[in-house]
Amino acid sequence: MTASSNPSYIGRFAPTPSGHLHFGSLVAALASYLDARSVGGRWLLRMEDLDPPREMPGAQAAILDALERYGFEWDGELVRQSERHGAYAQVLDRLFSQGLAYACTCSRKQLEGYNGVYPGLCRNAGHSMENAAIRLRVPELVYGFEDRVQGSFAQHLGREVGDFVIRRRDGLYAYQLAVVLDDAWQGVTDIVRGADLLDSTPRQLYLQELLGLSQPRYLHVPLIVQPDGHKLGKSYRSPPLTASQATPLLLRALRTLGQATDDRLCHASPREVLDWAVTHWNASLIPRTLTLAEAQLR
Repeated sequence: MTASSNPSYIGRFAPTPSGHLHFGSLVAALASYLDARSVGGRWLLRMEDLDPPREMPGAQAAILDALERYGFEWDGELVRQSERHGAYAQVLDRLFSQGLAYACTCSRKQLEGYNGVYPGLCRNAGHSMENAAIRLRVPELVYGFEDRVQGSFAQHLGREVGDFVIRRRDGLYAYQLAVVLDDAWQGVTDIVRGADLLDSTPRQLYLQELLGLSQPRYLHVPLIVQPDGHKLGKSYRSPPLTASQATPLLLRALRTLGQATDDRLCHASPREVLDWAVTHWNASLIPRTLTLAEAQLR
């Protein structure tokens, strides 16, 4: 451990098995890993397999294999959200019985034209939970936080989000509910993830408050944005990680995160690159935004 070691720090990486790991997910995994290990903290791995229809066959095994080949080592057993449905159901039933959540039978067509902000059509309809989505009632309040890279961020939940889904109509639990419950259950103190989830955080802050859970610290790493505005990801021009390119891609990911690298690392193993990076990690150097052209130059 370093002189500033913090064994109470618990971080995590939580990939979704809808595809293989790509460069953007490598950047997020690397940032969360280095932020934890640089202070002697723990780094957990959780598979966010909440949506079987979107899961790619073999993706879970491929993700684990890629992480191992790139030198990552996690603490404890792998957690799968698909094994946590009982915990989600218990909390959802409590929220519903307390009137904090309600059943919604609105179709997508009914919600067209509302720009993604739910207008409350079923808020007082009194529908049963069967064959319905379950939405959480949100207050007409602003929820904000200080992100370690992105700075201050806030949303008015009523005006900008509306009552949001915590269980889908098909019975699958929503990300917002599962991620809050799992982070609290695992004792996660620091969440390091991509900036595409920045605007989900106020909803999660409200859920944490509602359920009496601790609020973690947040660090949202920049997305790599294509010239046309699309983010670099598994569904858009970002090939799966290959074992043969592990060292050069790790070095490129470090530069993407604003970190210095050493030319001698070009011939190092992935494990050696990670060990070096742990001792040189400086989160204050992470850029807030990054274009594809900038990432390619690093």
